[in-house]
Amino acid sequence: MSMMRVIFTIGCLLVSSASFADVQQALSKLQQHWAKAQYELKDKAQDKAFLSLIDQAQQYATDYPDSAEIWVWKGIISSSYAGVKGGLGALLLVKKAKVDFEQSMSIDDMALMGSAYTSLGTLYFKVPSWPIAFGNDDKAQNLLTKALTINPKGIDSNYFYAQYLVEQDEYAQAEQYLLKAQTAPARPNRPLADKGRQQEIAVLLASVRKKLAR
Repeated sequence: MSMMRVIFTIGCLLVSSASFADVQQALSKLQQHWAKAQYELKDKAQDKAFLSLIDQAQQYATDYPDSAEIWVWKGIISSSYAGVKGGLGALLLVKKAKVDFEQSMSIDDMALMGSAYTSLGTLYFKVPSWPIAFGNDDKAQNLLTKALTINPKGIDSNYFYAQYLVEQDEYAQAEQYLLKAQTAPARPNRPLADKGRQQEIAVLLASVRKKLAR
């Protein structure tokens, strides 16, 4: 191999490594800022934080269009803000989130342990059906069970499937998946997200057990 080819190869590796590091740094920022907006802020402060996050995620998607992980988080941020915002504005946000999740899956559907399947499946059972939106329980179940085959011990994959089961009045099954979510491995770099999710799990589990006790 000629010296020029060696230099070119090393240069390509360095660029690739730098790009990977940049994407990981961007991803970490989105995750940390989302957790704060989702679990610590309220009212106008929360609204402002989510609007800033949406802009930030859009910029990262422009900078790293081939990153499935960034597209997943762009969708998560939009769908989370939809839950905060409510109303007609929320429908536009969830439709944008759907496109983001589908874009992520077209790049790498296994990214972040199949998170796009979990997130898109959740949208399908939470939003209204046609003609208002795209809600579809069958599609939700298919996507959420696919997420569980990819990440059977994950906190989110189990929690959101439990949410779906509650919507179907399948409380005994929901309880089992909530218990799995409670014992999911901690995510070392996401303590605030884990704490917030565990609180949500505890609330839903209490509600499910009340239903089962009747």
